[in-house]
Amino acid sequence: MEWDNFIFAFGLTVFAGLSTGIGSVMAFFSKSFNPKFLAGSLGFSAGVMIYVSLVEIFVKAKDSLVVVYGAKPGYWATVIAFFVGMGVIALIDKIVPSFENPHELKNIDPDAIDNDKKNRLMRMGVFSALAIAIHNFPEGLATFIGALQDPAMGISIAVAVAIHNIPEGIAVSVPIYYATGSKKRAFLYSFLSGFAEPVGAVVGFFVLQHFITDATFGLVFASVAGIMVYISLDELLPTAEEYGEHHIAIAGLIAGMMIMAMSLVLFA
Repeated sequence: MEWDNFIFAFGLTVFAGLSTGIGSVMAFFSKSFNPKFLAGSLGFSAGVMIYVSLVEIFVKAKDSLVVVYGAKPGYWATVIAFFVGMGVIALIDKIVPSFENPHELKNIDPDAIDNDKKNRLMRMGVFSALAIAIHNFPEGLATFIGALQDPAMGISIAVAVAIHNIPEGIAVSVPIYYATGSKKRAFLYSFLSGFAEPVGAVVGFFVLQHFITDATFGLVFASVAGIMVYISLDELLPTAEEYGEHHIAIAGLIAGMMIMAMSLVLFA
């Protein structure tokens, strides 16, 4: 492994993970925040993730596994790993209580917050940060390994994950900001939750580096494709529908797919 490739892959992972900070900054303007804009953004994020997962990541995973196992068994391995990824993220979401789920944003009235509600908001923000760190581990590992194997695919994954992390930053910052009144504290928690992504990626890589083969690449990428599709369908799109009109969410979805498609063509 060349040092330049390592730095490039790590830089992409840092970019993707710390995009939670963008969401954190957006949360500071939440009093005048437009719910329709949030709905469109969530739909856009879902479109990016679904397109890159099914058109790019799944295909790359299948190609790797076909080389190792042959055409039919390789295809089966890809499909199984894809749905295993969905099962893993579904299990994580099941373990994390719904009111602490980082993808389930809540409407918060800043004028109706007593001390008890502030304590609950603080707890929700902290648990959201922890939950996001758990979610970010496989995403960061996939971005890092993907960039090492194929820089163009690494960029595609990083862009998809970065867009996805912006609303996660909002989910952490909004409750903590209203609980403490501190923008610095809200940003810090959001920043740390995103920083878990590059740290987890590097730790995971050094733990797994002796086991990384074409088969490992294929299984990891197929699983991540399943994770990203699940998050889009189960969390991002329903939340987008909650915050805005149906057509705004769908327009964002299509726009996200179009932008991702153009970026894949440009980086191909």
